[in-house]
Amino acid sequence: MLVKICGLSTRAHVQAAVAAGADAIGFVFAESVRRVTPEHAAAITNTVPVTIKKVAVMLHPSNDEWRQVLAGFGPDVLQTDADDFGSLDVPGDVECWPVFRQGNKVTDTKTGAVFLYEGAKSGRGETVDWAEAGRVARRGSMILAGGLDASNVAAAIRTVRPYGVDVSSGVESAPGKKSAAMIQEFIKAARAAENDQ
Repeated sequence: MLVKICGLSTRAHVQAAVAAGADAIGFVFAESVRRVTPEHAAAITNTVPVTIKKVAVMLHPSNDEWRQVLAGFGPDVLQTDADDFGSLDVPGDVECWPVFRQGNKVTDTKTGAVFLYEGAKSGRGETVDWAEAGRVARRGSMILAGGLDASNVAAAIRTVRPYGVDVSSGVESAPGKKSAAMIQEFIKAARAAENDQ
């Protein structure tokens, strides 16, 4: 089970996610209260082990915007809407995680390819229809996002059986303000559910 903590903006919370056992950490480069600059993201992740994926989270970026993030941050993964990738120059050593949204057709998911599935709007904590998400999960390595927190992630994992889970607002004490304790609780709950399967 891949566990991603998204929307990080401080070194302390990056370290909390790493210490709690996150597999991937996400940094937002789109309009958001969680938005960071490529240089800031690079500075707060310079001690992160190479085994943890650093994810650039974008939304309809221009190729120039993406190239700035690539040069300034050096992510392992680019996460953006599936339709965006056609216009972006992504090097072969950067993974592509397309985002599909509830209500839109999920297309072009290659066998085993990682993709995200979330609500209509990113970063709003919108819970998706888990029954529908469960059907989508069979199409590849789906990371379930949207409305997850420590209280419901175990039920989501049992129902949807995703490849991974992604949380942002569900580990915040206020919009954009991560809580180290909530990060730890979320990862603990996700791991416990994974072990129950």
